[in-house]
Amino acid sequence: MTALPPGPTPARRDALARRIRLLVAATIVYNVIEAVVALTAGTIASSTALIGFGLDSVIEVSSAAAVAWQFSAREHAVREARERTALRIIALSFFTLAAYVAADAVRALTGSSEAERSLIGIGVAALSLAIMPFLSAAQRRAGRALGSASAVADSKQTLLCTYLSAVLLVGLVLNAALGWSWADPVAALAIAVIAVKEGRGAWRGKACCAPATPPPGVRSSLRKFTR
Repeated sequence: MTALPPGPTPARRDALARRIRLLVAATIVYNVIEAVVALTAGTIASSTALIGFGLDSVIEVSSAAAVAWQFSAREHAVREARERTALRIIALSFFTLAAYVAADAVRALTGSSEAERSLIGIGVAALSLAIMPFLSAAQRRAGRALGSASAVADSKQTLLCTYLSAVLLVGLVLNAALGWSWADPVAALAIAVIAVKEGRGAWRGKACCAPATPPPGVRSSLRKFTR
């Protein structure tokens, strides 16, 4: 049996928890603004891609809120006890996102209406593509250092938003420049597959692939994550 490395000190755990709370708060604030802008622009342009992106932002807020609830507890033991519930919420967020994106992509491919170009949508997608990778990486590092599967799972939700931003940006640009309205829903179907995969991992508790903290209450779970 492989020995688990010693975990961080209590002071280091508290510092990592504070960092995660700040990153989650920043993610929630940004996604609320992003959702409002994307849903408004999508409605104006009749863009199913933009509306789907806005709803993804709403779902990401629910995922981040689950982690915020977990880390609102000051005691490490309480945060551990809330871990499984937070993972379930994150997994359901992934599944909901996959279902919506897939249904919306099929509807866009089979529908007769065409979206108008949206410069605001292109700007929102480009901004998210620039910001989200940094938020995701920072939370993933802190989550792994703390050994928190839910924090790592939420960072993957943020990373998925990066993929969706890239898909949305390509789709909106191709639609605006070349009139290829089918490009975005086809790529969105691939994103739905990724979302299902990440949701299954979160549901099974496999989001934390490199845990560094072996608190007594979750040692068996951490061994499972490292298999």
